[in-house]
Formats: sequence, C-alpha cells, structure tokens
Amino acid sequence: MIVSRAIAAIFCLMTAFPADAGQLTFDGPFMQGGLVVGQAAPGALVRLDDHPVRVGDDGRFVLGFGRDAGAEYRLLVTWPDGASKSSRLHIKARDYDIQRIDGLPQRKVTPKPEDIARIKDDNAQIAAVRKLDTDAPFFASGFIWPAKGRISGVYGSQRILNGVPRRPHNGVDIAAPVGTPVVAAAGGVVALVHPDMFYSGKTVMIDHGHGLSTVYVHMSDILVEPGARVERGQLIGKVGMSGRATGPHLHWGLSWFSTHLDPALAAGEMTQAE
Repeated sequence: MIVSRAIAAIFCLMTAFPADAGQLTFDGPFMQGGLVVGQAAPGALVRLDDHPVRVGDDGRFVLGFGRDAGAEYRLLVTWPDGASKSSRLHIKARDYDIQRIDGLPQRKVTPKPEDIARIKDDNAQIAAVRKLDTDAPFFASGFIWPAKGRISGVYGSQRILNGVPRRPHNGVDIAAPVGTPVVAAAGGVVALVHPDMFYSGKTVMIDHGHGLSTVYVHMSDILVEPGARVERGQLIGKVGMSGRATGPHLHWGLSWFSTHLDPALAAGEMTQAE
C-alpha cells in the first residue's frame, strides 16, 4: 500500500545533520509531500530558492515540499555574524494512485451556476487561513492522526469522479462511523469554523504557526469555536459525511501556506495509542 511505503520511507529519508559551527539541523523526509523542520542558530536568516522563510526566536523553521516538487532546491542560511551556508536539498519523487469514484450527485461533480458564488466564497475563506504566517511554533508538539479508522484515500492520488478526472487528492481520508471522535492533530489556534461548505461540509482549520495549517472536513459535529487555543489530541469534532461525500469519513489535510503536504508522513504510522 502506498501509504505504508511512504511512511516507511520516513526512516530512510529522515535527516538530522550534526550541529556544526552554524547550528544547522533538519528533521523530516526530503520527499514529495514531506514536512521538514529545520533548526538554525537564533537570529539566522533562511531562504529556500531565494524565498525568505520565517525563523523563530529559537532558530526553528519549516520547509514543505508539494506533490509535484522538483528534484532539487537551494537552501541558503545566513547566521548573525554574516557567515552563510548554501545547501542543495534533493527531493525524492513518489508514485501516486489513481482512484475512481462513481455515484456522486452530479451537482457535486459539476456545480450549477448558482453554486459557483458559494464555492468561491468557501475557497476564499480557506485561502485566507493558508496565508497566515504566525510566529508561534505550535507545530513543535508534533502531529498525530486526528481519527482512527481505515485509510480510504491517500495523498497525491488522482481521482476520477463520475468519469471526470479531477485535481489530485490533497490529504488523507479516514473512513470511520459517524460520530467517531476527531481531535486536533497538533497544537494551534482554530482559524476557521464553517457549518456547511459546498464541497467539504462542516469544516475546521487550525493554524499551527509558520504557515502550517490543518483542515478537517465532512464532519457531523464541530466542538470548537473560532480563535480557540487547542492542544494536540483535544476533541474538535466528530466524523460525518457532510458536503461531497459518499460515506462517513474524515478528510484531513496539511498545508504549508498554499503547498499541500502529506499528513500521513507528518504523523507517521497510525497506532491505537493516539
């Protein structure tokens, strides 16, 4: 199964470079869909392919590589004393599944004109959360699976809905009975609560700092309010099938700004202890 292979790849791709005079270490898989947490000396400046990256007061920073990330990126770190280090980051490519889903209401596959305005408003609210660049490193709590169940959809897969090819799947689907608890995958602040988005139904988004956010979709009940501070593992809702869904499940997504990452890589193997 692709998810199992991808999670296993974490261990062979995990990089923790010994701290040198510049205090530069990395933790995470350098592969498509991977989330990498870096550590530099406090006060350092970091650029990824000439784009500035937020660095916390403690020197911690985040990098993310999307589904179709290129094979190589350039990372430039400049320390407070003016010294700098340029590194080439090699990103491992992945293979992705093709999934066919039939039986959806045609209106959910090809929306009517009167639905377009609603969809645009939904997308604007989601995009606004993904522009957040707060300085609190809530992501330092690490990530866990937000629900337990069968993995019914994997990151990066191409879906064909009622015979029509769609954009790649940007998260993980966890099939579970309606009412199954949904918890925050990591610490953060609730940045969005919506009772009924056209595609995603009852939706929650959490800001984890440094451009990282998670989204929880298709729920039957929402148990948090906008602006609430949540801890990793805190109950935020329940599994459902609101919005565009053919059965009860949780769609869980992880993004670094507008770049969709693989939450299964960030959380590791699903265990009963979570």
